[in-house]
Amino acid sequence: MKRYINILLLTLAIVVAACSGEEHKHAEGTETTYTCPMHPQIVQNEPGTCPICFMDLVPVSKGGDKDGELMLSDSQIALGNIKVKRVKYGDVNSNTILTGRLVLDETATEVISSRAAGRIDKLYLKETGQPVKQGQPLYQLYSEQLLTLQQEYLLALKQNQELGKENPRFASFLDAAKKKLLLYGLTEGQIRGLAKSGRTDARVTFVAPRSGIVTEVSAAEGQYVTEGSVLYKLSDLGSIWVEAELYPQEIAGIKTGDEVKVTVQGAADPVTANVTFLSPEFRAGSQVAVLRAELPNKQGNYMPGMQATITLPGKNSNTLTIPTDAVIRDNRKNHVWVQTGKNTFAARPVTLGEESAQNVAILSGIKENDKVVVSGAYLLYSEFVLKKGGDPVASHQH
Repeated sequence: MKRYINILLLTLAIVVAACSGEEHKHAEGTETTYTCPMHPQIVQNEPGTCPICFMDLVPVSKGGDKDGELMLSDSQIALGNIKVKRVKYGDVNSNTILTGRLVLDETATEVISSRAAGRIDKLYLKETGQPVKQGQPLYQLYSEQLLTLQQEYLLALKQNQELGKENPRFASFLDAAKKKLLLYGLTEGQIRGLAKSGRTDARVTFVAPRSGIVTEVSAAEGQYVTEGSVLYKLSDLGSIWVEAELYPQEIAGIKTGDEVKVTVQGAADPVTANVTFLSPEFRAGSQVAVLRAELPNKQGNYMPGMQATITLPGKNSNTLTIPTDAVIRDNRKNHVWVQTGKNTFAARPVTLGEESAQNVAILSGIKENDKVVVSGAYLLYSEFVLKKGGDPVASHQH
């Protein structure tokens, strides 16, 4: 009997010890830590205040999945504006945008200058911005020099009519006199009218040699001008230039002939243009170079001075890229949140590569088509720390 009682007491001692061990393990598994609601990166093993905002720390229980998973409700996802995006290959610098403006195409600009010395008796166009058609009168010039050339032409014409059959050289004199008038700006029609009427006039009307827009008026009625004096500038707006400034770090990413997207302020859709010029030197007193592209403007929708934005092409590199805001950065390891199931997210440590203001290259940690949280990532991080009191990527650290 005594032996039986000893065995019973020994069994009870073993059971009590086992229960005590289970309670100890359970206590370890539910160890409580304390964190700051405003600064979840502050985690302590005992109560206290936040060293940043001095709020009282709140208790949280350590636990949860080792891989850092977190499940949210539909309302939490909506309120937190949690959005995901599939990881794709792309270029970090594909969104480089320059600010530019439209300027006149200098190759389609023509200077109208006085063909002879004289006085401006009449200006038919006195304002800039007016359209001009080829053959339209521009100005009337009083010139004794042109009067003399008309007289020479009429004399050569009369000599050729009377003596041309006997001596062919009078025909060459007439041709030379006609070419002089053409070189001084008279038209074929004006010369035919002079030959028909036989009357000279010191006042000669000059017409536009081409169509365009008056961009400069440099003379006034009654003004005396010399041969070669600038009177007008005409520009053809059938094509127009867009110019922008490049900084040194942007020059290497673009070359002549590359396609760029140009969005003109007030226009509905962007248009594609080719880079036609890159200045070989920086502008005086600055560290910027000039990029120029040509835009078609047959409908006349664009005007010089309008603002525009130019999107430079990327480098076509094959690297995984995600938005910069998707990366959670701390002093231990950079990580992102990946959707692993319905309303379920897991933290993944990543290695970062080249970075711009909008995108960052990912060298390791995630793969193509992974659904990465691009909006609300910091809210997920805070929610995880508040709920589970641990580091989301602790299980990934060795």
